Amino acid sequence: MKIKKRKIKYATIFFICWFALMVFLVDGVLKFQTLVDYFGSYALVEVSLLLLVILPTLAVYKLTKEQ
Repeated sequence: MKIKKRKIKYATIFFICWFALMVFLVDGVLKFQTLVDYFGSYALVEVSLLLLVILPTLAVYKLTKEQ
């Protein structure tokens, strides 16, 4: 199996930027506790936020083309 370095590089860059944006939005703007109070479940909010970071990162990895 050949490691696709370019795909991993772009997915990692996207992951770091997207994760930083999500942390800023959730901790700074929306306030995490407010989300927990609104949805009523800490686990639901955590899983949703993890999926909002992981799924787009996987999409970037899949859609990046190798040269």
